[in-house]
Amino acid sequence: MTETSPAVFRGNFPMLADTVHLASCSQGARSTRLDEAMREMLDSMREHAAPWGIWMGEVERARSGFAALIGAAPEEIAIVPNASVGAYQVASTLSLRERPELLTWELEFPSIAQVWLGQRDRGAEVTHLPATDARLRTEEVAAAVSGRTALVSVPLVSYANGARAEVAEVTGLAREAGARSFVDAYQAAGVVDIDVRRLGCDYLVAGALKYLLGLPGFAFLYVRGGIEDQRTPSLTGWFGRRDPFAFDPHELDFPCEARRFETGTPAIPAAYAARAGLELLSGLDIAAVERHIGGLVQDTAERLNELGYRFYRPAAEFATGPMLAVYVEDPEHAAGWLAQRRIVVSARGSVIRLSFHYYNTAEDVAAACAALAEYRGP
Repeated sequence: MTETSPAVFRGNFPMLADTVHLASCSQGARSTRLDEAMREMLDSMREHAAPWGIWMGEVERARSGFAALIGAAPEEIAIVPNASVGAYQVASTLSLRERPELLTWELEFPSIAQVWLGQRDRGAEVTHLPATDARLRTEEVAAAVSGRTALVSVPLVSYANGARAEVAEVTGLAREAGARSFVDAYQAAGVVDIDVRRLGCDYLVAGALKYLLGLPGFAFLYVRGGIEDQRTPSLTGWFGRRDPFAFDPHELDFPCEARRFETGTPAIPAAYAARAGLELLSGLDIAAVERHIGGLVQDTAERLNELGYRFYRPAAEFATGPMLAVYVEDPEHAAGWLAQRRIVVSARGSVIRLSFHYYNTAEDVAAACAALAEYRGP
């Protein structure tokens, strides 16, 4: 593979000519490939009126593209509308009788953690591991997981502060205890090298709108091949059948592959967008992407530290993802102030999150840090 440079990759995003986009943790930047994909979808409607065969082809291309990105087989990928539905589908297949515990983390994104809480009326006991030192300690997982644990849920990169968990060790601990493992890769897929075989997880969820450079409404659920459900999925629909186009209202047959977790008609515009983003990423060396982004995060942290800013992050010796969480007095005000200067960040809680993609540059870092040097709060 010929390595694509950050500068060449940035050329796919004309909006970056006048915008410093540091909010990929919320929504990836708009690309020319995305625009082309949207036109293709609209043209297909004009030419064919109801081109369902073409549209299903887009869904399958997105499925295959994501499978290739994470080292999975296409039949191990289910298309779901968002991470919450993916998590719910997994939770619904757990019996929870002999193993009622769902083990999660204080820094789990609510879209996942609240699904686990929603299982309490089925007898689930949800345990939240603390965010000690702003990170997940593997030894706390080891102390907590037991023969009563049904599922261990861990984000690959935390939405709150970019902390990275030692996921392969966590999934190994779950497996040794007879529990299953669920990984939220939403804040990692596209900018972190992911191989589900190395991670050893049973389930993994990610969505198209952030670092995968797509739009909301389209997400992917990896289900390890060969894993058997303890119960059939609670939420289903015609795309969860062995033959969706049999149109049999009397039959509830679940395929063996991950498609058994699918429900109704997928969001077709988002499918086109997902395919477009994955095509852009397919030409990249993700390890090189990680190195580039890591340098930008480090540069930003050093500059802002000199300006007196404090960060919500693990100690320097622990791995972090593509994000820097910066404490400010009023994050919403700070984000709005920066947006007026065409610098886009994401406010969450007591911090603004500066998140980086392969299209970001040292000049972006300099511009953001210069603006924050000027910023004095509300």
